[in-house]
Amino acid sequence: MNYIDAFVLPVPTKNIAAYRAMSRKAGRIWRKHGALGFFETVGDDLTVPMGLPFPKLLKLKKGEVAVFSWILYKSRAHRDRVNGLAMKDPAMDAMTKKMPFDIDRMSMGGFKVFVDV
Repeated sequence: MNYIDAFVLPVPTKNIAAYRAMSRKAGRIWRKHGALGFFETVGDDLTVPMGLPFPKLLKLKKGEVAVFSWILYKSRAHRDRVNGLAMKDPAMDAMTKKMPFDIDRMSMGGFKVFVDV
């Protein structure tokens, strides 16, 4: 079964264009090194009647939006290999100097896919 890295983060709406540009570059890097897919989504319908809505989870401030992202891999070992290569890619240096979001409020983790229908 596949493996994913998933991320939920707050992005100021004024930085969405910069975040999108950064994500496109990152996506090309990860795909170049073997990731099967690279996805970025921006919150659209986040006022849900049950559970813990993303805005509350992220403690979104006025002028921020939730972004949910994931990178698809063949396995955890494949993820570890791809991430190692991507993080050493020289193109990453300029991208990681200034992030268009609050990295301290980002949540992330690796997940085994256990249902794929």
